Amino acid sequence: MTGPLEGIRVLDASTILAGPLVAQILGDFGADVVKIEHPTKPDGMRGHGLDKDGHPLWWTMVSRNKRGMTLNLGKPEGADVFRKLVADADVVVENFRPGTLEKWGLGYDVLSEINPGLILLRVTGFGQTGPYSTRPAFGTLVESMSGFAHLTGSADGPPTLPAFGLADSLAGIAGSSAVSMALLHRTKTGKGQQIDLDLLSPIMTAVGPGIIYADQLGIDQERTGNRSSNNAPRNLYRTKDEHWLAISTSANSIAERVLRLVGHPEVLDEPWFATGRQRAAHADLLDGYVGGWIAERTRDEVIAAFEEAGAAVAPVYKPSELLYDPQVNAIEMVTTVEDDALGPVRMQNVMWRMGESPGSIRHTGRPHGADTDTVLAELGLSDDEVRTLHETGIV
Repeated sequence: MTGPLEGIRVLDASTILAGPLVAQILGDFGADVVKIEHPTKPDGMRGHGLDKDGHPLWWTMVSRNKRGMTLNLGKPEGADVFRKLVADADVVVENFRPGTLEKWGLGYDVLSEINPGLILLRVTGFGQTGPYSTRPAFGTLVESMSGFAHLTGSADGPPTLPAFGLADSLAGIAGSSAVSMALLHRTKTGKGQQIDLDLLSPIMTAVGPGIIYADQLGIDQERTGNRSSNNAPRNLYRTKDEHWLAISTSANSIAERVLRLVGHPEVLDEPWFATGRQRAAHADLLDGYVGGWIAERTRDEVIAAFEEAGAAVAPVYKPSELLYDPQVNAIEMVTTVEDDALGPVRMQNVMWRMGESPGSIRHTGRPHGADTDTVLAELGLSDDEVRTLHETGIV
């Protein structure tokens, strides 16, 4: 087996990141993913990020385990081919604006008539209904609306956006979970379903309890920089050799070990030391003790001392340092995959390790339309029919 989803066919008609990441995760765990792109306007992910000798590196990763075909869904002939593909598919992933599939005659009412067990995952910025449903949206906008930007950055600075696709990535992971639940529901009932996934909901969940705080207490959390309102010491601290280390003391026992280690066991007897929130009110004092101790030692010395004391610490890594971390390598969080153009490339491995049905990376992202003819042949189209689709620009 290639994974627990072996035998599941996924049509990935989405673009940019959230939808493609859903399909990547499903493919990592064995699904046969067919990536569908417009014949002349390929997925914008091909142009995101850096490339090497003209080969897009992010695409190489996020489109792994997918076969690539081209198809113009907006043309009647292309929509007809898509309906043929749906007949044998289990999952469709799309992120067009609401109403687009319906305009092409590919709404769920049509597709489920062809295939009652079909699961249609619809990824949009704000959902299929509501006053914002037709707005164009990207992860940046929902990172702003979710409360993430409001809470991120220094206390006296502006709201801060992430430097990577956070909202899309969270939605991609959430979407793979939603599809898995829908597949389980289908095994029980035989019925497929639509899934309405907006980008805002997953990151709103990740941001934490701000909604219930606002509802029940009438307060909005404020930016605290690298500190936390829930525990202290919790911050980034610079070492003698100019590295940064992160410390968190969510558990009281860890806080006690840290303050003993840095030579200030007396604060353990203070009444305010008993809870994380009370300690956070004394963050200046605790940061002074911890930061001063760390500043006199190298990164390796601090990490070794924390490990011996049973306290929690981690270095601030650059991606290049992750490649050589012993824990990352011990459980193969990064793996090497052969690419036809680039040779061996290292990338993030599948996200979890299943004892009985592990996932795998079978190949990297494919060139635009590399498998079009193969997929069409699997539908039973003749060589002449395939040739006509090419000549008319449908594929």
